[in-house]
Amino acid sequence: MEVCTTLGMLTPDQARQLKNAGLSAYNHNLDTSREFYPSVITTRSYEDRLSTLQAVREAGISVCSGGILGLGEQDEDRVGLIWEVARGRASDSRLPEHPESFPVNTLVPIPGTPMENNEPVAVHSVIRTIATARIVMPKTIIRLAAGRHTFTETEQAMAFMAGANAIFTGEQMLTTPCSGWDEDKAMLGRWGLRGLRSFEDAEGHKVDGQFVKVEEDGQAVLTEAARKEMGV
Repeated sequence: MEVCTTLGMLTPDQARQLKNAGLSAYNHNLDTSREFYPSVITTRSYEDRLSTLQAVREAGISVCSGGILGLGEQDEDRVGLIWEVARGRASDSRLPEHPESFPVNTLVPIPGTPMENNEPVAVHSVIRTIATARIVMPKTIIRLAAGRHTFTETEQAMAFMAGANAIFTGEQMLTTPCSGWDEDKAMLGRWGLRGLRSFEDAEGHKVDGQFVKVEEDGQAVLTEAARKEMGV
């Protein structure tokens, strides 16, 4: 089984401990652009979040990092979020590689919170964000995440046509409402799709994360651990 968790901020040592315990992936969203971030979150800085993602990457754990639409941001902030996670080998980048997973959440307003009266983000804005992320990060898994329960099946299908290729599923998966697996499995079946199995790449090939890695061009190659194990 591949294991993904979200535990907030991490130090490099904590990330290494999680890797040694068998963690496959770590979710830590940037949420929005660097410029808009202080308007939403004050308990930790943008650099704090990037430091956690850097520690996760350096520990050899897959990175899952995306954002939330509907926080009051503008289109420029959605572009800024994608730019931040995708700018790769720029000299000052904390993320030298694209994240393996990019969740696209839409705000689910909670009564009693500062954003309870935020206007719902338009579906076409979500789809445009997904399409932009797909162009910029062609090998990244783009996930429809929180807020998906407010979309019709047609709107979800349009998101997949625009570039999404994964969903968060299961009634207990998120802290906000989410469709159950039976319902989602039936929906994917109507589209002629099925979910990837554990340690399977986008082409349906089995991949052991310890001994095989998938390059940006989609080719599977042996890791150093595999070479040592085989004596090559």
